[in-house]
Amino acid sequence: MSYFNELGLAEPILRALKSKGYDTPTPIQRDAIPALLKGRDLCGIAQTGTGKTAAFSLPSLHHLANGEGRPPRFHSCRMLVLSPTRELAAQIADNMRSYARFLGLSVDCVFGGVPINRQIKKIGNGTDVLVATPGRLLDLIQQGIIHLRGVEIFVLDEADQMMDLGFINDLKRVDKLLPKKRQSLFFSATMPKSIAELGNRFLDNPVRVEVAPQSTTAERVKQYMTFINQKEKQALLTLKLQSEDIERALVFTRTKHGADRVVRHLQGADLPAAAIHGNKSQNQRTTALQGFRDGKIKILVATDIAARGIDVSGVSHVFNFEIPNVAEQYVHRIGRTARAGADGIAISFVAPDEKPYIRDIERLTGERIEKVGLPENFTALADALPKPVRTPPRGHGRGGPGRGNQGGRGKSGGGRGRGGGKPHGERSEGGNSGGPKKPQWRNRRKGGVGAHKGRVKPA
Repeated sequence: MSYFNELGLAEPILRALKSKGYDTPTPIQRDAIPALLKGRDLCGIAQTGTGKTAAFSLPSLHHLANGEGRPPRFHSCRMLVLSPTRELAAQIADNMRSYARFLGLSVDCVFGGVPINRQIKKIGNGTDVLVATPGRLLDLIQQGIIHLRGVEIFVLDEADQMMDLGFINDLKRVDKLLPKKRQSLFFSATMPKSIAELGNRFLDNPVRVEVAPQSTTAERVKQYMTFINQKEKQALLTLKLQSEDIERALVFTRTKHGADRVVRHLQGADLPAAAIHGNKSQNQRTTALQGFRDGKIKILVATDIAARGIDVSGVSHVFNFEIPNVAEQYVHRIGRTARAGADGIAISFVAPDEKPYIRDIERLTGERIEKVGLPENFTALADALPKPVRTPPRGHGRGGPGRGNQGGRGKSGGGRGRGGGKPHGERSEGGNSGGPKKPQWRNRRKGGVGAHKGRVKPA
């Protein structure tokens, strides 16, 4: 008999777990599930990839399936899960559907970057479980499509990432809309004072579960760094990817445009790569991530917004093309490799102005990162690399590909017209989401005011 059988979970859940080959719980599952089955609130501190989704999903689905609650109300849900990114929201929903496959419970997911009308049709009559990003959830609430008065279980996942992305005010609004009587679950990879204060808004006498020391790097990850000028990083990355034995590699950049630039250089060197960031349409992000999972694309270039939403086995290498200025983000980045007992390699390229960030990282983790020099004949090898592919003339303008997978200009334009602009439900990764505004010239009457500078005379 497996541990999950001993917990007394509903038979359809056990059947689903058996079909997935689950019989041994992860530490957070062993510590959290018994308390959650008793209806306790929970504050969980755990890094990505520790089995958090099953830890909160299994006891919650057991509660919903056993009739301890009630059928979902019209325009409401019984369980609400908030996630900071589209990828993570979709991943949570997929996992919960697999756990609930024999229960007859509905699991729906809403996030920005896709047409809202499709989501309205899906959840208008109510749903058992709703997984959402904060922005899109509040959009639906403001339109009267859904309310939160029927929520019995509330889950806030990746709370520190929520704070990093600027969702604090959205979370406070959600808190005011939730019923006072509910079970609340709060998960974060780190627990600084600001995150703890946020948790106090949602939790009532919670059980605290911590499965790993805060801000520790994943075990079995070999960490290396090379000091190099910023302008030489691209050449070093290309050479490393050509020479290393790579199964799948994640490359992290600080900006969205930087991610696209890296991809163009890699494609120019015949290295299959794709970028995933907030300027990409949902269809582009989904296609890139699926290609990475399937192995069609071996290199995925991402901004930090995707750092916790990517759960792909077989990531052998993580490259920090730019060093994060928040030390905890380094931990989340390299946690994408060395999953499920495998080994992993993390390589960081450190420009002179990034050395203080490395000191912060080593101070936080208590580990020294091994220094590695440049390859022999680096300058000659770098000079011999091919040029990057050219930027497509359309579809990558201001605001990126459109919201709802449509651009605002032409078929794939990147304006803020129909379908353009920043997707609901997420904050952009920092700074402007695009280039400067272009002047909009209008035809003027010949001889009219403004027809030619300096030609207007006083009456």
